[in-house]
Amino acid sequence: MPEVVTFGEIMMRLSPPGKKKLDQADHLDILYSGAEANVSAALANWGIHAAHITRFPDNPLGLAATAAWRYLNVDMSFTAYSADRLGLYFVENGAMNRSTNITYDRLPSSFSTIQKDSFDWEKILKDAKWFHWTGITPALSQGAADCLLEALKVANRKGIRVSADINYRSNLWQYEKKPGEVMEPLVALSHVIVAAETDTAKIFGIEGEATEDGFRKIAGKMKERFGSMECLLSSRRETISSSHNRLSGILWNGADVLQTPTYEMDNIVERIGSGDAFIAGYIYGYLKKWSDQQKIDFATASAVMKHSVEGDINRVSAGEILDLVEGNTGGWIKR
Repeated sequence: MPEVVTFGEIMMRLSPPGKKKLDQADHLDILYSGAEANVSAALANWGIHAAHITRFPDNPLGLAATAAWRYLNVDMSFTAYSADRLGLYFVENGAMNRSTNITYDRLPSSFSTIQKDSFDWEKILKDAKWFHWTGITPALSQGAADCLLEALKVANRKGIRVSADINYRSNLWQYEKKPGEVMEPLVALSHVIVAAETDTAKIFGIEGEATEDGFRKIAGKMKERFGSMECLLSSRRETISSSHNRLSGILWNGADVLQTPTYEMDNIVERIGSGDAFIAGYIYGYLKKWSDQQKIDFATASAVMKHSVEGDINRVSAGEILDLVEGNTGGWIKR
């Protein structure tokens, strides 16, 4: 049975080759991707038994998506199938001062139409140590939010560690409930929270400056509101252009605020999926019983290295990430 379980939608990603715009393309590259599944794929790449829970259409697209994730060594044995469609999204990768552009064609989909009882969480989480979700899932539909809440109840009853990347996606919240209203009971059953200042402000009205003191203030207010929260972490990004960013990490562990060095990232290959690589790195460090500083160092370096990889998934080895943590920033040929 899996050590780590992730839950969320996987879609088909369609992209023009290289840095082309859609109106330049005469063909599109196909990938299958989802924020939570990206976490499982990274962990599987580092030798962790990780399972992803989702629902696909019962047709060749759904079967192709399942096969793609099995190829990445992600446990897909709990995958469900339905008569609905596979969600799509289109990516134009940015360059220089042109931003990356994403266009969604995802609703309604096989995953968004799930209901409270769509999965047997007692069976799925039988021997799990960690469960991960993001704010994307409850944004899709009330049924998806209800199903996630059932998973979290079972995880808490079993003493499983729960992480939540509560990223706020304004365009996804289309049903008649406010994000904070839906997210409140979900975050209340989670222990490790990934959130930027904009996320806590827009979802819960908890505001603070993008400084160490501001982060500590936000963490204190989040802890007051969500007693289950043991850790708050976030990546800090400075965007010079699509091709040039700076990135660091910050973590509050209930007592101290820990930070990482700032990494210079020039000639970025692809930014999408770096947040998933970040929390995957933290989970890996937790399972390895590392110190809090080691966890946030590895998480941040994982996110940095993801920027060197095409596609949504961090395919960099744990050894390569540790090299970066130790100050080996590349530039030589390994033979």
